[in-house]
Amino acid sequence: MRLGILSDTHNLLRSEVLSALDGADCILHGGDICRPDILHALEKIAPVYAVRGNADKEGMDFLPAYRDMELQGLHVFMCHKKKDLPQDLHAFDLVICGHSHQYAENRQGNVLFLNPGSCGPRRFHQAITMAIADVCGKEIHISRIEIAHEEKKDVPQVDMLSAIETVLREYHKGKPQNDIAVKTRLPKETVELIIRLYVTHPGVTAEGIMRKMGL
Repeated sequence: MRLGILSDTHNLLRSEVLSALDGADCILHGGDICRPDILHALEKIAPVYAVRGNADKEGMDFLPAYRDMELQGLHVFMCHKKKDLPQDLHAFDLVICGHSHQYAENRQGNVLFLNPGSCGPRRFHQAITMAIADVCGKEIHISRIEIAHEEKKDVPQVDMLSAIETVLREYHKGKPQNDIAVKTRLPKETVELIIRLYVTHPGVTAEGIMRKMGL
């Protein structure tokens, strides 16, 4: 059995992701999908099992927060955030979560914990990743898939902490994102990311947003 495992696509379904999923028997998505049509596109490849992330708002409330399921004898648990995992997971073979946008894979006893990272919009220097799991009985072989990205050239150098604080102030004033991008000299997609992190993480500070962006 081959499993395609991904998370945090955030409205973006890359052609490289679709190619990597070719041949998968099913697809597991760790949340922050944002639009039903992303799921519909994945379902054209293989059956999809997904959980709801903190960015899955309007139109995505049909997704469960947790999944406890068995796939051809493999016991799998899924949720979006690692902090929401149950304490006792010894009965599972594979535990999947997302949210951090950072790939992580480790084994505790008989349980394999996997965060496939994010294969949606790139957060600055963080890698764009997903995973393929080839399963035979209880044996799980994970292949980390990293998607190449093009480095943007001639991006203006700015004080990111100050820029993030400005983005938040202008957002509260109701200014359009294009205007905020011009004022801060940040790419529009960066402004969108900052605002999304602010909205989906209530109470987060500018410093906290920088940490979540990997800066």
